[in-house]
Amino acid sequence: MPPPSSAHQKVMVAQFVALTGAPERHALRFLKSSGFKLNEAVDSTPMGWRGVKNRLSSRVIPSLSLSRKPSKQILDASIKESTNEPKSRYFSSNIDNGPSPLEIKLESLFTELQDASDEKGKLELESTMSYLTQTLKVSIENAELFVALEVVQAPTVGVITKKGYVDGWKVTGVGASHQEHAAHIKNLISSLSTNHALFKKVYRYTFVVGRENDQKALTLENALIYWSILFSAPGIAWQTKNHNWLELWKKFLGEKWTRSVNRDMWNMTLEFALKSMSDEDLSFWNEDGAWPSVIDDFVEWCKGKGIGKAEVMEIDL
Repeated sequence: MPPPSSAHQKVMVAQFVALTGAPERHALRFLKSSGFKLNEAVDSTPMGWRGVKNRLSSRVIPSLSLSRKPSKQILDASIKESTNEPKSRYFSSNIDNGPSPLEIKLESLFTELQDASDEKGKLELESTMSYLTQTLKVSIENAELFVALEVVQAPTVGVITKKGYVDGWKVTGVGASHQEHAAHIKNLISSLSTNHALFKKVYRYTFVVGRENDQKALTLENALIYWSILFSAPGIAWQTKNHNWLELWKKFLGEKWTRSVNRDMWNMTLEFALKSMSDEDLSFWNEDGAWPSVIDDFVEWCKGKGIGKAEVMEIDL
């Protein structure tokens, strides 16, 4: 069997790192020695699958809230809010009456997807990959992966929880069959490059699902991989008639940036990307704007290469 494509290798490295916490160079070594079979690569590490399962089970599912409260307080607050409001995102008005018929059907579907070795209430790596590639028919080599993970609110690339699965599919309102779910994902993917609201939701969730070891930021290496995936088909291509902005951004970061990528930098990169695609002269940017300093530095770097609108000096005649 030929080795996977370069993009697929990068995704597998990111997945291995997210699961084991190992450095990228170690991840690549283990994957190469196993012929890029992720299960075998993880099993060959000193921690093995038992260690990975213990590590994942101890992780707190990242919250989309920007609150700095500890996770228990966040969960308590969420429960209190859902009981006070007649309608929440997940229709928690049914909580006192037990699961709804739709929830029961979704829970049954989830159980069908589980392997005998999966921890209760979870699809672990092998089951998750099987669900994504065989049931939903998504590619894990491009942004399709993150579209599906956002829908089921996966806590990491290798795990799907029953709660995330049931709540996520319930919100879509598309029914309770694998065929309906696969069709819905296909529709989302087909509109990803034109529906900016959808792309923004998937893009922002990639930051959540892509972090390692409960870190607050993405490593630069992983951020570069995810940008390459998201800003390519079926996502939005970050380029204009005269410039390939994605390549410029990656080159700039390679030369000037050595730190990790926090949530603000991640989110504002998308805002800058969308604006630059409709205004490649960068006339929307000004030094008094609310852009992160790394964006300001990128604009100056571009201007130094003759890219973007140069400042016009007033000359008295």
